Amino acid sequence: MSTSKSHSPSQPKSTSTPPSKSKPIMIIGGVVLAATLLGVASYATTKPSSPSASSGAAAEVSADPSAGVYPELEAYARRDAADGLALGRADAPVVLIEYADFKCGYCGKFARDTEPVLVKRYVDAGTLRIEWRNFPIFGEESEAAARASWAAGQQGRFWQFHKAAYAQGAKEKGFGKERLAALAQEAGVPDLARFTRDTDSAAARAAVSKDQEQGYSLGATSTPSFLVNGRPIAGAQPMEAFTEAIDAAARAAAKKPGPKA
Repeated sequence: MSTSKSHSPSQPKSTSTPPSKSKPIMIIGGVVLAATLLGVASYATTKPSSPSASSGAAAEVSADPSAGVYPELEAYARRDAADGLALGRADAPVVLIEYADFKCGYCGKFARDTEPVLVKRYVDAGTLRIEWRNFPIFGEESEAAARASWAAGQQGRFWQFHKAAYAQGAKEKGFGKERLAALAQEAGVPDLARFTRDTDSAAARAAVSKDQEQGYSLGATSTPSFLVNGRPIAGAQPMEAFTEAIDAAARAAAKKPGPKA
């Protein structure tokens, strides 16, 4: 199986606050270490390499389910049952957080090839919850698509919009206003006038900014980047990287003592 890579622009044109200005002044040790891992992995997954080279270093899973896991990072999961940009039970034992950009080709590959399998195998079984974080890094159209996805989520159609925006060839058509409206219609968003208002709203900008700040605080410099119960994974890794991480996290969660009566 070939290894997919993350998408990291050499000269991002994002209108968001630059990472250097958005990182918190003081970050706990686990987050600092995760930032180092994601930064190194981001370089490893974007540098030129031979076809046989592997970019899965940050995603390797030890026989010890706690290896490579930073408990402080589990708190990044929101577990909000009303979150329209999440899929799966709020109390699922494993949470996969995805930081992604709709203009990122490797994010699209993950969305088309890997995510549906994870949904069928783990989300439908109640083991996994997937929480989306908008992390636009490719300029104004990325920002607009991120806000549009949030707007679709306000009407319960985020994942349908996600599927339409990541369809093969979709990003090549761009994410201008008319195109975003067409994607919303394809996704079955019921109130398109509200969708347009929500897309341009201060609430949408604040929600996207909040997601960006979280990604920047982790040191994410490319898309897609992930957390699986506190385990950082950078890039659209092979399926095995995700299934092994999820299985290890589920085993570890099963060993934790439950709430006292």
